Amino acid sequence: NNIPIGRPIPNHNVYILNTSDQLQPVGVPGELCISGVGLARGYLNRPDLTAEKFVDQPFIPGEKLYRTGDLARWLPGGNIEYLGRIDHQVKIRGYRIEIGEIETALLNMEAVQEAIVVAHENNNGDKALCAYYVASETFAVSEMKEKLSVQMPSYMIPSYFIRLEKMPLTSNGKIDRKALPLPDRNTQTGVKYVAPRTSIELKLVEIWKEVLSLKQLGIRDNFFDIGGHSLKATSLAAKIYKILNLRVSVRQIFNHPTIEQLSRIISAVEDQSFTSIPAVEQRESYPVSSAQKRMYILHQLEGGELSYNMPNLMVVEGELDITRLESACIQLIDRHESLRTSFKLLDGELKQLIHDKVNFKVEVRKVRPEDLDEYIQGFIRAFDLKQAPLFRVQVLEFTSTKHMILMDMHHVISDGVSMNVIMQELFQLYEGAQLPELRIQYKDYAVWQQNEMNQEQIRKQGAYWLETLGGDHPVLQMPTDYARPATRNFKGARVEFTIDEHRSEALQQLAIQTGSTLYMVMLSIYTLMLSKYSGQEDIIIGSPIAGRPHADLDRVVGMFVNTLAMRNYPTGEKTFEQFASEVKENALRAYENQDYPFEEIVETLDVTRDMSRNAIFDVMFVLQNMDQEARKVEGLEIKPFEWEYEIAKFDLTLSVVEWNGQLNCMLEYATSLYEEATIVRMTKHFIHLVDNILAHPHTKLSELSMVLEEERMQLLADFNDTKAEYPRNKTIHQLFEEQAKRVPDKVAVVIEDKQLTYRELNE
Repeated sequence: NNIPIGRPIPNHNVYILNTSDQLQPVGVPGELCISGVGLARGYLNRPDLTAEKFVDQPFIPGEKLYRTGDLARWLPGGNIEYLGRIDHQVKIRGYRIEIGEIETALLNMEAVQEAIVVAHENNNGDKALCAYYVASETFAVSEMKEKLSVQMPSYMIPSYFIRLEKMPLTSNGKIDRKALPLPDRNTQTGVKYVAPRTSIELKLVEIWKEVLSLKQLGIRDNFFDIGGHSLKATSLAAKIYKILNLRVSVRQIFNHPTIEQLSRIISAVEDQSFTSIPAVEQRESYPVSSAQKRMYILHQLEGGELSYNMPNLMVVEGELDITRLESACIQLIDRHESLRTSFKLLDGELKQLIHDKVNFKVEVRKVRPEDLDEYIQGFIRAFDLKQAPLFRVQVLEFTSTKHMILMDMHHVISDGVSMNVIMQELFQLYEGAQLPELRIQYKDYAVWQQNEMNQEQIRKQGAYWLETLGGDHPVLQMPTDYARPATRNFKGARVEFTIDEHRSEALQQLAIQTGSTLYMVMLSIYTLMLSKYSGQEDIIIGSPIAGRPHADLDRVVGMFVNTLAMRNYPTGEKTFEQFASEVKENALRAYENQDYPFEEIVETLDVTRDMSRNAIFDVMFVLQNMDQEARKVEGLEIKPFEWEYEIAKFDLTLSVVEWNGQLNCMLEYATSLYEEATIVRMTKHFIHLVDNILAHPHTKLSELSMVLEEERMQLLADFNDTKAEYPRNKTIHQLFEEQAKRVPDKVAVVIEDKQLTYRELNE
């Protein structure tokens, strides 16, 4: 701002000038150039490009000037306005990318004969790199990304790779960029289709199709490139065991992510007898599962009565038939025993009671839109766990063609996967569908789980958790706005933020480079942020896992979720890539031992209970990548309705949802500890940390900063601006005595519950 042409910017060895030596303030565009100490002197092995980009500096003999390729103009007020690019250098997510460098790296790959990289722009103005290449063989996209990651940072690696038979040319022999095919989601994998060749490969293809909801895939497709993640890997292992009678671990799926590789592992494993979960005989009461026991105890805590409600709100446009909806709900309750289950202490032991019939009715109320908040608050109320059903539905009628369905249930009888099942089946029943009978119910799982607890495998899992979490476990010391109350009150709020499509894609690429998943990369970043806030290098974060270890449990409604304590060590000397690899290994070990109930871990460790904190950890991380079933009902348009639910089960919970190529994030926080402004700043720190990691994944954790530029300036300049005028002809004690005369009864000193006024201190 207001820097004359050819003069250095203060405190920087950088000059602003133009090839024609000035940019006209009348608005004529020109090219920006820079010169400075430490600037690169040329392009490696590219003398032609060096001569074109590095020209003689007119103000300092012997110095070179770099032509940036930025088109800009001076404005009358002295500012420079950026107009765009004059060459094929592009800016994506704030990073300047020299496309020629990527093309050179591609041409260095064996078998690649021609390559061109193009930045495609979508309707929102966002850009993504697409690499087109001609080669004598087809590369897997993951292979190409891995080769490029050795030579350049993640933000320079193209999102798409398209192999061409030959490059399209214009009449004068140049590449016709307009004739290049547009990329789509399919071109992100780019693996040549290879059909199954053996009976095992054929069966694996069918299992993968079911788990990934795909119509076609080949034996060389990478599980994690075509929609797989940790949760689906667990489901895949369970289905392989059920259908092929073979136990495959989640770790083996990570290490052998194609059907071709996995089939070799399976061929070397002996058949193992798959055992179904048996249906138990009818009883007056049944044991509860470990997860149900946890939910029951948490429900009893003061202030926790609403903490584990699971409200689900939907706006319905069209001719909603209330009678059919109520009938579908009743059929759903008849179908799933969990929806007609209550809980009771019998002889000091918690039991679940299954009722043959329960009273249920869908309430209908006519409301005005301005009264909606009041109705929702009145609907979400505490459940009495001794009274079934722990499930209620209400319909709010705005007009004859616009309604809202309010649904609520207690977490003790349901979880996220169960909610998906319930919503899918509810509308199937509404449309008159006949659903297949369920062989087992949740009570059968609870009995089976108790029997399983005696097995050697479960005892080994307990030993793993005792080793991982035993001894002194860290208590996270986060800086808070308010002192921690003596007991938790569960009051909370949420701040939402978005990680855009390009950052999300770069995070996916980083996951590929580290051989991990998006979950593991995001957990690594979250752990690092907490470490930087707390100054601690031993962090435990809770993370829920679906907890359905058996293929028989796919369609059973109930509370299966288990909680894994993810303990990681973000020490400053590790690079982020090293740390992410450690997080991956620790996560895989946790998955392998996920059947051991969290409640048993707490009891085994004999953790000292602090009523102001949760046991073992105070922060959570959740990545929601469960398949969200589309709710399509003929004649109805059904949309989810977001409502601020003012509950926080933990000090901090970071939730991430993959949606339309972006990551929709939400930071839930305890309002007894944090102000909203603090959490908003925390979300900015998180995104800034993401950007630094994507730009410098090989950098040490201690050198990765989450401090924003404006905060850095505030710390270095504003907070150090302590100059103040004062009387230079008086001593300190004279100035104090004058103050004591002016305000003798004002408080001067406070320590704990004692205080002194200026008069008392002076005396």
